Amino acid sequence: MSNRKNDYVAAIDIGTTKIVAIAGRKNEQGKLDVLGMAKTPSKGVKRGVVLNIEETVHAIRTVVEEAQAKLGVKFGNVFVGIAGQHIRSVRNRGYINRDPDQEEISREDIIALIDDMRKIHVDVGEEIIHVLPQDFIVDNETGVKNPVGMSGHRLEGNFHIVIGQTASARNIEKCVRKVGLNIHQLVLEPLASAEAVLTDDEKEAGVALVDIGGGTTDIAVYYDNVIRHTAVIPFGGNVVTNDIKEGCSILLRQAESLKMQFGSALGDIAQDDKVVTIPGISGREPKEISFKSLAYIIQSRMEEIIDAVTFEIESSGYLDKLAAGMVLTGGGALLRHLSQLVKFRTGLDVRVGLPNEQLAGDADQEVNQPMYSTSVGLVLKGYEILEQQQQRSRMTDEETEEQEAGEETPVRKGLIETLKNAFTDMFEEKGASM
Repeated sequence: MSNRKNDYVAAIDIGTTKIVAIAGRKNEQGKLDVLGMAKTPSKGVKRGVVLNIEETVHAIRTVVEEAQAKLGVKFGNVFVGIAGQHIRSVRNRGYINRDPDQEEISREDIIALIDDMRKIHVDVGEEIIHVLPQDFIVDNETGVKNPVGMSGHRLEGNFHIVIGQTASARNIEKCVRKVGLNIHQLVLEPLASAEAVLTDDEKEAGVALVDIGGGTTDIAVYYDNVIRHTAVIPFGGNVVTNDIKEGCSILLRQAESLKMQFGSALGDIAQDDKVVTIPGISGREPKEISFKSLAYIIQSRMEEIIDAVTFEIESSGYLDKLAAGMVLTGGGALLRHLSQLVKFRTGLDVRVGLPNEQLAGDADQEVNQPMYSTSVGLVLKGYEILEQQQQRSRMTDEETEEQEAGEETPVRKGLIETLKNAFTDMFEEKGASM
């Protein structure tokens, strides 16, 4: 067991309402066993962006220590989620012209193309977070999913590139480093959530994942098994709570528990005759709030969020291609009657997504909640990234071995040919002059 103990992936989900540390390991069936998880309220984060380093560091330290205690090992490298209003995505196409003498397209060619995309111009203060291949074109043959092994002179690729603010990324890194951990890689949160809750069939048919968090609503659109669009909308469940607080003149914590216990996203079906009594502030008169007025406050704000989501999906150009409709996840997805409101507002099929898609059968029910979709997804994405890195290092090792063994790699072959020809020419010239 000792060697298996270190065979896990750890991740930290820095959210607006909570910070989660989680560690998991894939079992023989490729499903995820959650080994340890801890969460704490988040105070230093607003709309997915770290605003108070000290408070965030304190919260991260608390959850990491708790998760490490459950697991019985210390974390080294972690995967961390990134979201926030500053995230934007662009589409780009790149190409490489290959050597005609080379037999077939290799994985190195694709890596070269991806590395090329990382050099595209971004605005000052921005950096590229992900380069996601969509499809490839080999000598004008379009729609190629995986060109490895094909013959061709020109290799082109369409890419979805996710860009974020350098300062926001650095602040996240700073917080995690202060706890004594290294960031393996920053992962866009909607991509992580999608990994945890979407099925392969949904990704093929066309689906929009909508992760309603506390401070942000994250969107990922898939079609034909390819990521087509990502976006982060800068409001989530917290604005709903705030509206209840303002509309009913009560405290924020009272507004939050009202929303959770009695809230509904449909005003028309809320009961007229039911009221909830809220104690007055510091001995003042208690307040009576009707279920119906509470539901209308929630509905009007949720409609605004749904409209912003619909606008993003429309601008991706895939709104009419989503055969699997929309999957709601995140803590906000637990709001009563939200699925019905979304269906009514968008005309799309809707389901609430839980992270049980990739969890092992005996997973703790505590983890199988919409609010942990991102956390579980970060571990799954971590495995995927590590596998890709292993492939890369394997290829580098093979190349090094070939060169050390003196095998004739194409470059080496060319060099030997040139030298041979040079020597032949030299002898021929000598022979002629003699």
